[in-house]
Amino acid sequence: MPATRPQLAGHFGMVASTHWLASAAGMAELEQGGNAFDAAVAIAFTLHVVEPHLNGPGGEVPILFARPGDPAPTVLCGQGPAPAGATIAHYRGLGFDLVPGAGPLAAAVPGSVEAWLTLLRDHGTRRLSDVLTYAISYAELGHPLLPGAVATIGRVRDLFAQDWTTSAELYLRGGALPEPGELHRNPALAATYRRLAEAASAHADREAGIEAARHAWREGFVAEAVDAFARLPFRHPGNDRHPGVITGADMASFSATYEQPASHPFRDVVVHKTGPWGQGPVLLQQLATLDHCDDAELDISTVDGVHRVVEVAKLAFADREAWFGDAAPVPLDALLDREYTSARLALVTEAASLVLRPGSPDGLAPRLPSHYAALTSGAAVPAQTGRSDDGGHGLGALGEPTVDHSGVTRGDTCHLDVVDRWGNMISATPSGGWLQSSPVIPALGFPLGSRLQMTWLEEGLPSSLTPGRRPRTTLSPTLIYRDGEPVIACGTPGGDQQDQWQLVMLLSHLVRKLPLQEAIEAPSWTSTAFPSSFHPREAHPGELMLEARFGEPVIDGLRQRGHRVVVADEWSLGRLCAVSREPSTGLLRAGADPRGRQAYAAGR
Repeated sequence: MPATRPQLAGHFGMVASTHWLASAAGMAELEQGGNAFDAAVAIAFTLHVVEPHLNGPGGEVPILFARPGDPAPTVLCGQGPAPAGATIAHYRGLGFDLVPGAGPLAAAVPGSVEAWLTLLRDHGTRRLSDVLTYAISYAELGHPLLPGAVATIGRVRDLFAQDWTTSAELYLRGGALPEPGELHRNPALAATYRRLAEAASAHADREAGIEAARHAWREGFVAEAVDAFARLPFRHPGNDRHPGVITGADMASFSATYEQPASHPFRDVVVHKTGPWGQGPVLLQQLATLDHCDDAELDISTVDGVHRVVEVAKLAFADREAWFGDAAPVPLDALLDREYTSARLALVTEAASLVLRPGSPDGLAPRLPSHYAALTSGAAVPAQTGRSDDGGHGLGALGEPTVDHSGVTRGDTCHLDVVDRWGNMISATPSGGWLQSSPVIPALGFPLGSRLQMTWLEEGLPSSLTPGRRPRTTLSPTLIYRDGEPVIACGTPGGDQQDQWQLVMLLSHLVRKLPLQEAIEAPSWTSTAFPSSFHPREAHPGELMLEARFGEPVIDGLRQRGHRVVVADEWSLGRLCAVSREPSTGLLRAGADPRGRQAYAAGR
């Protein structure tokens, strides 16, 4: 694989996403006169079809977008909440200690389609039938099935055959696995999207048509099918067969919401993320802490630089575990305060920390889930061992899901970025509703999601399972402003790794001054020292995965500092996408990660 590739540039419009067919759909919308919002919606619905192991209509999406003249971007929250019947008492009564990582009980209210329809209604220019044509075509006529999708189907093959038989009907050919690259069709999903498009086309007014499609989704045939199917019992990992708790009323009660971003300066830019109902502000914490360092201290090609940044990441993610969520107030201003971040940086020593160290913003006492009590003392620290792909590396490190036989997924997701000639810019991270998350609803052609696994069955935590409250998602798109203008949209798949891989890219671009594409391709790492957001919520204190490209001197130096280093393949940790715009010239750029060999940037 080449060390660098040419950086794409243009003036018309640029798109970058984690699948080439989706990027092509977005570019087609721009070339037909659509804006960035039209292109993003076309990409998103196409991703539902062509990356079914990474996202789906039953999942969720956070969206950040900027319009010319806006002093800051806007967040559109497509993360659905816990259903009304999703109470801690109900799950405990069924014998669960953790929310299951797969199955109907893991499902939050689907938010992705609702958010994309809202974005198209309010900011797009094209009709719903226009932007859905690509997804309908690929679902009806077929698309080449990705090797990662085939591998995922293979891991849950027995579950499909024995219990989730509606999924077997769609993804297994008489019990046999499909071949990578063979055309896969999903006629039920094509019919679902066609019915939404027809509902919209029945109205001459574009916005009224999209509202009709929203009604069909939230209160019409989609909500009715979800309600009926969720009442059926299916197997859950480590437990018996149970029905879900989601209802049509839950679908009808959820609307995507516009919100202000969480923001913080770093060097000469301002970085914008979602609020702390997601993990996005953990990137802001890392940057705020590292902003106390000079450029030489942030040279992440060196032992000192990697060690310093990794240790700061571990502190920020410890705060995420103690403070982030939607079920209690989050002291975000205090967590980003310059005095607080300076004190956090002072905790970094020459040796790797092996304990979980949340801080006390404004003097408040941190509270971690009891699941992690031992980690604060350094007890139960596992010995250093190599781990196989099925243990959380390999495919999972690429943003592809690492899935066990029960459907539990550790890592996931798609990403897309768009910028158009008018200066509209979007960053979004669609996820959830994976083929392995829950049985396929046969009338609709897609399963529900499993995002509730990121909540706790313990009262009083910011991320406790609470009806009507959002699970603390890992999804983390980014928009960056310079001098009051949006200049970069970026993001990546990868669960807990998203705000580590983006940090590496941003330090490479903003501090080391590498061009956007080279910054995407910079050698990367992943710390698994802090708790995972995915069932069964594991942590591996001190563990640090490094791409082999760092070389033996850096790898050995980090081991000497006490990091439990696992050496990953040379091109394995990340699947970043980015677009940028130079305000003074209007020049647009885009980059996409060669890791995984399916992300694609396009423009003209």
